[in-house]
Parts: sequence; C-alpha cells; structure tokens
Amino acid sequence: MVEKLIIIGSGPAGLTAAIYAARAGLNPLVISGREAGGQLMLTTDVDDFPGFDQGIQGPDLMAKMKKQAERFSTRFINEDVISINLKTHPFEIKTETCSLQTVALIIATGASAMWLNLPSEQRLRGKGVSACAVCDGFFFKGKDVIVVGGGDTAMREANYLSKLCKKVTVIHRRGELRAQAALQELVKSKTNVDFMLNSVVEEILGQDKVTGVKIKNTQNNKISELQVDGVFIAIGHRPNTGFLKGQLDLNEKGYIVVENETHTKVQGVFVAGDVADWHYRQAVTAAGAGCKASFDAEEYLESL
Repeated sequence: MVEKLIIIGSGPAGLTAAIYAARAGLNPLVISGREAGGQLMLTTDVDDFPGFDQGIQGPDLMAKMKKQAERFSTRFINEDVISINLKTHPFEIKTETCSLQTVALIIATGASAMWLNLPSEQRLRGKGVSACAVCDGFFFKGKDVIVVGGGDTAMREANYLSKLCKKVTVIHRRGELRAQAALQELVKSKTNVDFMLNSVVEEILGQDKVTGVKIKNTQNNKISELQVDGVFIAIGHRPNTGFLKGQLDLNEKGYIVVENETHTKVQGVFVAGDVADWHYRQAVTAAGAGCKASFDAEEYLESL
C-alpha cells in the first residue's frame, strides 16, 4: 500500500500538519518517533501559546493536539525512522519494523537538546545532570542548582527551577544573555536566581551524584568551585536530521534548507518546524509551519 501522505514527527508542527491533512481527507500517517511530542514534552508552563488564558503544561498541550489529530482519524506509528530514500517515487521510508511508501512527505522531526560533552557530564547524567527541568526538577526541591545557557530555553528552565529550588545560578559563557527580554526580566525578578556571566563549566564534581562544579571565568581564566546538587544543561539544540544526509540539502548547522516557505529541492517533500527553523523556535511558529506544509502537500497531491 502506498500512502498519500506521511508526516515524520509529532511535535506542534507534525501534529498541526496532521490535523489539517486529515480534515482535508488525505488520511495521513504520522511516524511519531519513540520520544513522541517534541520539545514541549520537556516544557512546563506554556504561557505563550494562544487559546490558554491560564497557560498549559507542555505535555498536556501535546496530548490535546494528538487527540485532536486522532479525532480526524490520523494514524500513528510510534517508532523512529531509520532511513528514507527520496531518489525514488513514491518515496521510501524505513522505520524500526516497517517499510513504507508515500506520494508526499512532511518532515517535522524538530531538534534535540545539546550537551557540554564533558566526561563528568556523561558520567553523572541522571545522577544530578539533566537537560529537562520539568522531568527532574522535583528531585531538587529546596536544593541548589545551576542552569547552563543564556537563551530562551535556559531562562525557562531557570524560571521553573526557581519555584522549587533554594537557589538557582545561571552560568553563561557570554557577557550578555541571548533570551528574549520578557524572559530575562522574569528570571531576573526572582530573588533566588543569580547569574555568573563570562563563565563556563569546566567539570562537574561528584562520584555517584553531583556535589558541585568547577567554573572558569573566560575573561581572566580563574577557576572557582560552586557547591550545587544539580546541573541543568540548556545550551541549545541540534536538528534531528541525521537520517536525511545525502537525501536533502542541509545547512552548516544541519538544518534542512527550505525553499518557498515549506518546499525542499525534492518535489513532494515538505518541511515544518524546528528541523528547519533555528531562529524563532516557538511552538506557535512550528504549528503555523505545519499548517502551511499541509496546504502545500495537499496542493501537490492535487496536481498529480
């Protein structure tokens, strides 16, 4: 059986594309991935997605989106994509257990958190080192933690942790934060949040659990130690495009090169969300891109 439309990814972009495609009668199949739901599954308070005047938890928003897609008979495969072949048509997609073919394809695989790549970070991951405050913040209630990073993700993590932890210290390698002004002001208003700018984490201390960090000042190279119980890494994201090499054009950061909103160089292959967008990286912009990709896929299918 050849599918009309397959959507790879189940974050805001993928699920919005599925909702629109299903309502258009395209009977879409979504390959969710084993870590379904995208980055919002690692987010707590979402106050900037329209329609939720009191805010909503990230996982709850994704659950609602999936139910909405299911309401219109969207089908799901909860597996990762191993490889795709865009040099033949219909396009070929291999998951962990399935070989699929599709006439049109929307890629909405998003991006994943980046790590510091310190040996001590790898050794203590899950023992005090985390990239997800909503997942692990509860375990540090009343304790001291650091957040590494200076962008929106770091500020959101720091804001969430400030509600649980005794003290939160934000470590950022530059002299200024990169987060949007509203988020900076929010975090700076917290009395239990401190900032160490022009600083990088050299080593995470501890044997079976985190006990502290070694921090180097990038201006004078002085090393200091800070006693903390937890380390939350929030330094950016890497697009989930490893399965696409040799199939689509990627830029120097690994993001998919997009032409004319959602189109790629391969006719019938469309893109939505953070897998191509390293600038905005918002749930609402990803959802909007998913809507556009669905319309473009529908137009393409109608032209055949």
